[in-house]
Amino acid sequence: MSDHIAARLRESLGAVALTQSPGGRPRVAPDTIENAAGVLALASAEGWSVQLEGQGSWGLPSATADLVVTTTGLDTIPKIAAADLVATVQAGVSLAELNRKLHDAGIWLPWDPPGGPDRTIGGIIAAGTAGPLRLGFGPIRDSLVGCTIVTGDGRILRPGGIVVKNVAGYDLTRFQAGGFGAFGLIAELHLRLRANPGADRTHLAHGDRDILTRAGRGLIDGGLEPASLELLSPALGAHADWTLAVRLIGPDAAIGAQAAALHGLTTLSWMELTREQASAFWHQAARGALGGPVTLRLGTLLDGIDATIDLLEERLDSGLISAGAGTGSLRWTGSASAETLIQLRRITAEREIPLTVERAPGDVLAAVGHFGAYREGVGRLVAGLRGAFDPQGILQVPTDAEPHDA
Repeated sequence: MSDHIAARLRESLGAVALTQSPGGRPRVAPDTIENAAGVLALASAEGWSVQLEGQGSWGLPSATADLVVTTTGLDTIPKIAAADLVATVQAGVSLAELNRKLHDAGIWLPWDPPGGPDRTIGGIIAAGTAGPLRLGFGPIRDSLVGCTIVTGDGRILRPGGIVVKNVAGYDLTRFQAGGFGAFGLIAELHLRLRANPGADRTHLAHGDRDILTRAGRGLIDGGLEPASLELLSPALGAHADWTLAVRLIGPDAAIGAQAAALHGLTTLSWMELTREQASAFWHQAARGALGGPVTLRLGTLLDGIDATIDLLEERLDSGLISAGAGTGSLRWTGSASAETLIQLRRITAEREIPLTVERAPGDVLAAVGHFGAYREGVGRLVAGLRGAFDPQGILQVPTDAEPHDA
């Protein structure tokens, strides 16, 4: 089958960049949006199942897809408009590479996704994986102005626009964030950017978890405006106790005032990191999400963080946990069976806590699905939308659990 697919791709599309995935399946890297459309149109016509990926550093491979389509060939930055604070970026460009190019223009994209900055822009958006900077700069979807999508049957759609004021089709653009590629291949993005900050300071405090979560709520109630306010488990924070990390980003004078307020709002003992220490700390926190084969994303109210972590510790473990003490978002990484995850999802559904499986081995994802809707009807809505974007159902994205978890 693999040889047949490779032969048909070359016959229909000419010189395409073909390699083999670790599982021996053909992997194609289209270098233009039109070539990507041709690949997916052919796959849809032939009935080949397709796995979409960026660099393959975050999501785990499917064991059953006939063909892997990677965006690594879509690796250019067509436009940077520093004065307008927007850029047009192809999906295969890494976050690190983009911010290197933007830095010289005095701007940046304030994302710090789990897994680290080497992940591709398209992959970050597809998984919707915002990091601790979500508190200060909003979720991933808030940076999206427009995009180019290639549907499962090879249509090229361009909702949204290049400048911020052009919001035609904006909902369709934002819809791609967290869709895991179920609605097509994200090929190109128009992104909203920020000016480079004048100051970027990180402060840490250590202690018992319940003391730190109360302190986090106190900081928010007291008017502190951190870019990040993150609670890390001992294993993730590399400390014997839990860690509360505060990152302050903005003009020098304002950040000086915020740092003074930080010490006045709590009785915690704060330590400010040097620039090099802060960079290493946040890099370690991001890479920690790769410390196991399963990563979960949950959301709760701020006063429910401790109870949700208690549930994770009871049903899983407390190894690698990161919690947004100002957002209520939690991320857990470790090892877990499909049965354990199904049971956990049922419990979180009863508590109206959304649980998304961000990454897991193929057999686990097939049984559990990415999404765990806790309200009725969402599954049918997603299925209907998938039918519109992928009529032949070739895209291998297990958005829903198998029927036994209905």
